[in-house]
Amino acid sequence: MGCVYLVTGVSGHLGNVIARQLVEEGQTVRGLVLPSDRIEGKLPEKVQVFVGDITDRESLRPFFTVTKGVSLRVIHSAGIISIASKAQFKLRATNVGGIKNMLALSQEYGVEKFIYVSSVHAIPELPHGEIISEVDHFHPDLVIGPYAKTKAEATSIVLEAAAGGFNASIVHPSGIVGPYDYGRGHTTQLIVDYCTRRLFAAVKGGYDFVDVRDVAQGTIAASREGTRGACYILSNRYISVADILQSLHEITGLPNIRRFLPLWFAKLTAPLSERYYRLLGQPPLYTPYSLYTLASNAIFTHEKATSELGYTTRPFQITLENTVNWLKAEGRI
Repeated sequence: MGCVYLVTGVSGHLGNVIARQLVEEGQTVRGLVLPSDRIEGKLPEKVQVFVGDITDRESLRPFFTVTKGVSLRVIHSAGIISIASKAQFKLRATNVGGIKNMLALSQEYGVEKFIYVSSVHAIPELPHGEIISEVDHFHPDLVIGPYAKTKAEATSIVLEAAAGGFNASIVHPSGIVGPYDYGRGHTTQLIVDYCTRRLFAAVKGGYDFVDVRDVAQGTIAASREGTRGACYILSNRYISVADILQSLHEITGLPNIRRFLPLWFAKLTAPLSERYYRLLGQPPLYTPYSLYTLASNAIFTHEKATSELGYTTRPFQITLENTVNWLKAEGRI
């Protein structure tokens, strides 16, 4: 009688694009949103929207309830992405408590495939120069920062369920960039600030940045081809902040940023930056944790995902061009 995809976090960047791609394929898609989410005009009309909270198990039952004989595939992309330097109760309640609720209901309702969207931050960092690939053991003590610790703990919980026979796989995206970011992610905010000429200096460093559409395709592929208990890194390549800004200069013709703060200086002022952006109601462009990330080893391989899932990535210049055009169409730049 067909298959229904249950996608959590469709008001978020990746969840939104996953839902879009599934609808374009002609799939039946249910999207979970919080009661406070404003989604008008942000999702394809064919997405069946359900209101619930992954920290409240009983609120999720309508989302899982389908006609007998219909198979269910869950893509759990909901979660709090935080580069804040202090742990927050809500962060752990959502990222760890939420995965426990989603797994419990998925097993209760006979879900045939469960995909957990983890993060490369859950993977222990290796020394500079070494290539980071998939691992099969995760623990909060092996990673740095509240966000990474919650993702590592949640990933471990999913692997435990898979070891018990539940058909679950895990994807680990790197730094996601691209259109359809209605939630003002950190890299999107960097692009907006540059294009509106509010950015006068930047910090040195870089990370592995990947197009959200490529991650969505890889995640959907994992829901069909992913091996039970397997992890897949969905990355692209290392790109410096300077390279991002140079590309934006070439795309827009706006003045290039020539002033780059050394990381030691940025770290001294990071606490002030967090407070400043909190007053603006915007995600901070840099915090002590994000500066740590920009200086970390971010050389990941997606060879396994390419081999087993057919995962591919597009040129990052195209990602930035498409993002700038989308932001213009949205009236944000």
